[in-house]
Amino acid sequence: MEVRFWGVRGSIAVCGKEYLDTGGNTSCVEVCHEGERLVLDGGTGLRVLGDSLGCSPQRLTIVFSHVHWDHIQGVPFFQPAFHPGSDLTFIGAERPSGSVRDALARQMKPPQWPIGLDAFQSRVRFLGAETGKTRQIGPFELTPIELQHPDGVLAWRIQAGGSHIVYATDVEHDGRIDRRLLEAAQGAELLIHDAQYTEAEYRGDHGMARRGWGHSTWPEAVQCAQTAGVQRLALFHHDPGRTDREVAWMEAEARHRHPGAFAAREGAVVSL
Repeated sequence: MEVRFWGVRGSIAVCGKEYLDTGGNTSCVEVCHEGERLVLDGGTGLRVLGDSLGCSPQRLTIVFSHVHWDHIQGVPFFQPAFHPGSDLTFIGAERPSGSVRDALARQMKPPQWPIGLDAFQSRVRFLGAETGKTRQIGPFELTPIELQHPDGVLAWRIQAGGSHIVYATDVEHDGRIDRRLLEAAQGAELLIHDAQYTEAEYRGDHGMARRGWGHSTWPEAVQCAQTAGVQRLALFHHDPGRTDREVAWMEAEARHRHPGAFAAREGAVVSL
C-alpha cells in the first residue's frame, strides 16, 4: 500500500507562511494498492487530490470517519465528481442526526451553497458502515471501529497486500487509551492518529480546557502506538494554530518516545 497525505489539519483550513511546511488543508488521506484508490475523509485536502486527477473519469471509494465540517468541505470541489464517467462510492455511519448523504446534501444547498448533490454528473452510491463489520472494496478489507467523539466517529482498519493500517482521527481517550483502538491497531504497520493538542492545552493550563471536545494529545497518540506495537505513527489532525515550528517540536518529542513517529504533512508519502 502507498499512503499519501492531502490534508492534515483539524477543525478549519489555514494559510500563512507559518504553515507552509505542514500544510493547511483539512483531513484527507489517499491509500493506493494494485491500481485501486481509497480515500479517507473529504476535508479540504480532497479538493487538492481532485485537482491532481483533473476532471477525468475516476473509480474510487471515500470513507468518512464522521461528517463534521472539516471532514466534508472538500466534497463540493472534487473535480472527478463532475465527470459522467466517474464511479464514486461514499461510505459512512448512519447516525441519529443523519447519514453521510444527508450531511453532504445539507452543506450543498442554499443558503450555505448554490448547487446541490444533483450537480454531480458521476455515478455516486452511498453505503452505510456498521462498527466491527468488515467490507471488501477492491483489494482493501475495511473494518470500522466506533470511538469516542461528539456525535460519534469511526476509526478505519484497512488491510491489503499483507499489511494493515489504522486511521484514527478525532478520538478522545479521556485519560485511558481506548481498548477498541488498541485491538484494531495491534501490530499495524502504520497508525494515523489524532494529535491535535498538547497536554497543557487539553488541561487548559493557559486558557480554555479542551476536555470533551473529542480530540487527543500527541502523548496519547504515542502511548497508543507503543501499547499496540505499531511500527510507524503519523501524528495527524494538527490544531489550526499549530505552526510549522511547533509541529517540528512535537515530532521530535514524539520520536524520543517512539522512533517510528512522525508528523503528517501535506504531500508526504508512506510506502508499506
